[in-house]
Amino acid sequence: MKKISVYCGLLFLCLMMAGVLKAQELDIKEIPSCKYCGMNREMFAHSRMLIKYDDGAQEGTCSLHCVAVDLALNLDKTPKAILVGDYGTKSLINAETAFWVIGGSKQGVMTKNAKWAFADKADAEKFRQENGGRITGFDEALEASYKDLADDTKMIRERRKMKKMKMMEHKH
Repeated sequence: MKKISVYCGLLFLCLMMAGVLKAQELDIKEIPSCKYCGMNREMFAHSRMLIKYDDGAQEGTCSLHCVAVDLALNLDKTPKAILVGDYGTKSLINAETAFWVIGGSKQGVMTKNAKWAFADKADAEKFRQENGGRITGFDEALEASYKDLADDTKMIRERRKMKKMKMMEHKH
């Protein structure tokens, strides 16, 4: 009898975890690419973000850079939730309570000044020790994203120009 209870408990736990994973994948299936840069959100699940507005609208992006763009363009909308992919697990977590690592040696997504989110402070600290940077909260990470926006936009434009030139060279 005890074994049956344990097995039922394990089965229930597995089904709950499967449901959580399905919900995590749902945002990528519903919004497969970032509307601002076109990047594949599944490829960037570790940095992707999802904003849920109080009017029921939602926007999925590849990174904090593109969330900053969306928030600036939608000043009259109130975010009900801002979620971000945990760097390690790729699961969506609350961006406002996450531990953010700004800077370091790891190449950022859409930015020279990387910004990574972690659900657990210990994971953020381990990442910081291995890659550098500093641990901060969401408000500081978002502020850094706005401060980096001009340089990052210039960098992205230059990269796309070079990519386009290479494509033209290969055609000829």
